[in-house]
Amino acid sequence: MRTLHRKVAIVGVGESDEVGRVAGKSPLDLATEACLAAMSDAGITKDQIDGLYTTQSIADGSQVMASALTEHLRIRPCFATWMPYGGMATASLLLYAAAAVEAGLCHTILVCSADNLLSGRTRGGAIAKFSEIGHPDFEQPYGGTVPAYYALFAQRYMFEFGVTARQAAAVAVGARRHASLNPRSHMRTPITADDVLASKLIADPFRTLDCALVSDGGAAFIVTAADRARDFKKKPIYLLGAGAATTHQHVSESPTFTATPNTEAARVAFGMAGVTPADADIFYPYDNFTWMVLAQLEGTGFCGRGEGGAFVEGGRIEIGGQLPVSTHGGLLSYAHPGRPIFSVVEAVRQLRGEASGRQVKDAELAVVNAMGGIHSTVAVHVLGT
Repeated sequence: MRTLHRKVAIVGVGESDEVGRVAGKSPLDLATEACLAAMSDAGITKDQIDGLYTTQSIADGSQVMASALTEHLRIRPCFATWMPYGGMATASLLLYAAAAVEAGLCHTILVCSADNLLSGRTRGGAIAKFSEIGHPDFEQPYGGTVPAYYALFAQRYMFEFGVTARQAAAVAVGARRHASLNPRSHMRTPITADDVLASKLIADPFRTLDCALVSDGGAAFIVTAADRARDFKKKPIYLLGAGAATTHQHVSESPTFTATPNTEAARVAFGMAGVTPADADIFYPYDNFTWMVLAQLEGTGFCGRGEGGAFVEGGRIEIGGQLPVSTHGGLLSYAHPGRPIFSVVEAVRQLRGEASGRQVKDAELAVVNAMGGIHSTVAVHVLGT
């Protein structure tokens, strides 16, 4: 089997000028800011971009983002496409961009995701849009929402392994602590486990502070071949391994309610990278809900089945702990405009040593997870110096 190990690198990252509630800017505006920032970070001009991958806007589905962004940036890529792959989209785009570079289809690929999910839609409208993922015959007629679908997994996980809501709350507390160190974060006020447990019940056992934000914002990164990477402005960060797995689409067809498809994806990613979970310095899960972080820690191999609750206690997943998780604040506290591309950007900054105020000492290896659907499809990437 061919491998992508150290064949491609990320050489530029950027974000929109603001994240959170950014009134008056369209998804295209936010995407443009992020792309220009990534190009500046890489020290290149737009004329050097010959590939473009984007996600599609959730708030404005009428605009084909790849062609709109091509037009708006005045670039002429030989290959441009977009992906409506939910929370897994941007991680998948990293894998596809890497494959395109390795195949020689493009030399310098710009990957971008942006949306104005908060100001472009009401919060309720955004949640309703996400809830369309439910099966039209067996789930949507019963009023299912994304939090309710994911809550089914959390309830079963609690039942089988005895994990408590207070243990899961440690994920939200850690994410907010990291966000408080990041001046760009959507939410920065520190919280406690008691705050999480006292927040409004959304879908048992999820309370408001167990759930990802709804935000505006965008981010971008630039992928190129490893043998060209040192010609760019900043220290390259290499894709060491990548894996993906899909088990189902609708929650009613899930083969299990206590695990994610991470296990197989992680096996491939770590095998390609030639490392183990114990080698990782930082982990970026798809933290759309606190409980899902527990399942991903287990599925990715950082702890055993049912051990996620105990693993996140005592500051173990905070900066300075055994395995810092979501050092920027993640979807729970940094920003969540529909996709988790910010995790790739933050991982690159950490591995470069550029995460001022929240830097993980001597970070050399980061693992980035993404998830689409309802526990349906995942991608695991290992990035390193």
